[in-house]
Amino acid sequence: MSIHHLITSYGYLAVFLLIGLESFGVPLPGETALIVAATYAGATHRLSPEVIFLVGSAGAIIGDTCGYWIGDKGGYPLMRRYGHYVRLDVAKLKVARYMFLRHGGKVVFFGRFVSVLRTYAAFLAGLNKMHYRRFLAFNASGGIIWCAMFTFGAYWFGNRITKVAGPVGFALLGVAVVVIIASIVIVRKQFAALTERAEAAFPGPLDVGDEATPPTPTG
Repeated sequence: MSIHHLITSYGYLAVFLLIGLESFGVPLPGETALIVAATYAGATHRLSPEVIFLVGSAGAIIGDTCGYWIGDKGGYPLMRRYGHYVRLDVAKLKVARYMFLRHGGKVVFFGRFVSVLRTYAAFLAGLNKMHYRRFLAFNASGGIIWCAMFTFGAYWFGNRITKVAGPVGFALLGVAVVVIIASIVIVRKQFAALTERAEAAFPGPLDVGDEATPPTPTG
């Protein structure tokens, strides 16, 4: 079942669940669902962008909060036993921990805009015992700004694309596709570089008793 079909069939509920589950730690296309829903709203006006924004923000904050408590209470034993079910392997965990220990709260905030960190940053914040109130402040502000940008940006695009006919409309669509593909390539290259740095900081198995000296937290 495609994301578009889920949005057209279940509307706001699909947006809430997909974003919430992705934020919780399940690798689902929450951001894609938000963009599709907002674009659909702009093109058809069958959904409200304001409600999409509210539902998406709630899903992001609630999902991240659940992920935080899972990390705080379950920790590494839970990750080692069940991590493979949500594609959380050691390499991804090392990257996330490396970034978290270097930048602290900034990873929780800006991680909302990066696919890998968006899924695992909350879990890692709990795993590293970040104070919950501090986590909530960074998490809520990041989730709200992220949701506002993608909701109203995609809504504007969907609204404009229906008003532009012929070759110009296809040209705009082509530009959007190119930008998306370029972004994916850039993120993958950055993740590969971060993987090397994280492995250097945490060589071998990753556990609570790491003997590697982690980077000093700065955020």
